[in-house]
Amino acid sequence: MAISRRVSAAAREVADVMSIIPPISPPATPGPAEVVYPCSDGRPVGETPVHRDNLLITIEVLQEWFASERDVYVSGNMFMFYVKGDKRKHVSPDVFVVRGITKDKPRKHYLLWEEGRGPDLVIEITSDSTRGDDTNKKLKLYRDVLKVSEYFLFDPYREYLEGQLKGHRLRDGEYEPVFPESGRLPSEVLGLHLEADGEDLRLYDPKTGRWLPTAREEARAERGRADAEAKHVQEQQLEIERLRREIELLKRRPPDA
Repeated sequence: MAISRRVSAAAREVADVMSIIPPISPPATPGPAEVVYPCSDGRPVGETPVHRDNLLITIEVLQEWFASERDVYVSGNMFMFYVKGDKRKHVSPDVFVVRGITKDKPRKHYLLWEEGRGPDLVIEITSDSTRGDDTNKKLKLYRDVLKVSEYFLFDPYREYLEGQLKGHRLRDGEYEPVFPESGRLPSEVLGLHLEADGEDLRLYDPKTGRWLPTAREEARAERGRADAEAKHVQEQQLEIERLRREIELLKRRPPDA
């Protein structure tokens, strides 16, 4: 009987201890790993200095052209991911323009599902080595997946494109050729015409009949204006000095002279 009572007491003590120990939850099932979308592949911008300069200058000129329009985003050489969760599904257009999204948002890459729309215009600075991608793989992607309204190719070295420029415009899900006007390819998205000038891609404003100036051209023009203004001031100072001397001579001249 005594043994039975001791066993019962021990059991109650164990139960009391167990009642204050919190239950152990089973380990949580890990969720899917967050996808990290890269910002760069480590490759240089443009395969040659001419390709690089055309890419960077075209972006810069278009950014200035749309400077007063807040909801037009201009960029290029940026990873554009178009399938959420799959970092392999990306493209990096040389130059692209998107209407209807703010330019003020900082971006390290372009996520299509976050932005809500793809590019309205793409320009690729092409070459014989990128011909297959630019005229086949990318063309199909821009036409069928991203629904890019206008797709232009510029071949600075004339490696395979006759006339150096080729344009496509999306109509009913298919790309139709953009036909030249006075040797230039008109863009409805930009309100500008694309034109080849040797190895350089230029953007022509049909309203003014002039190319949009590059930053270097703007700086050169500003220096020219500053030099002209300085020359004009110097000429005015010289003229004032000449008149001052003439007045001094007249003051010294005798009245009857």
